[in-house]
Amino acid sequence: MATDIRNGNQTDTVFRTEKLNVYYGNFLAVRDIWLDIPKNKVTAFIGPSGCGKSTLLRCYNRLNDLIDSFRAEGNVFYQGENLYAPHIDPVVVRRRIGMVFQRPNPFPKSIYDNITFGPKLNGYKGNMDELVERSLRQAALWDEVKDKLRQSGASLSGGQQQRLCIARAIAVQPEVILMDEPCSALDPISTLRVEDLLHELKEHYTIIIVTHNMQQASRVSDKTAFFNVQTSEKGGRTGYLVEYDRTEVIFQDPKQEATKEYVSGKFG
Repeated sequence: MATDIRNGNQTDTVFRTEKLNVYYGNFLAVRDIWLDIPKNKVTAFIGPSGCGKSTLLRCYNRLNDLIDSFRAEGNVFYQGENLYAPHIDPVVVRRRIGMVFQRPNPFPKSIYDNITFGPKLNGYKGNMDELVERSLRQAALWDEVKDKLRQSGASLSGGQQQRLCIARAIAVQPEVILMDEPCSALDPISTLRVEDLLHELKEHYTIIIVTHNMQQASRVSDKTAFFNVQTSEKGGRTGYLVEYDRTEVIFQDPKQEATKEYVSGKFG
């Protein structure tokens, strides 16, 4: 019987990552990660392409399990419970830890059905109309779509579609929202709408965002982790954590020279 991870210890540290190594087959993709993620904050992962930001992000809701060659060594604790313990059901993990992807991916359904799909799948017994309104309001989308809930989610603009995907993630009542470059496909105005939304959402959720946009990381996050990549003699690229601190420290007074060079635009 799978353990329900909601019964874990409630602390100010939502995730505790200890000596995590991630492999794809024999290839070491990410090495020796030690990282604590605080509750009800926005934590940004930054760094050059190939440094393992998205790989690490997907470790937190076990999406990497869907890749046959994936293997993790070390520990990832979620509220005191080891996410990779044999008795943990990854499906339960993904219910509690939502995901928003790089490109908006609404289901080929109505706006209403996009929101209710997950709750129905999970056996939600409450009032669906109220759930839809609450989720869309939290995603700052209700006023724009309340009169067209039966229209296709694909009929919305790109920025609206991404907020719909955020509302869809919220609807299953997660405790954490992971975001993998959620604004990379959006125009500047839509990007700012999503960024404003993050400041509101962190009152209720813990958020981790992967972004290549330094300005975005400095605007939206409370803490920032900078990752870099090491290339082996055989050409393999392994990501590692360089520095992790409050966002203002990372961008204004980093301790590591590599961090200073990256945030100032000297490389990356």
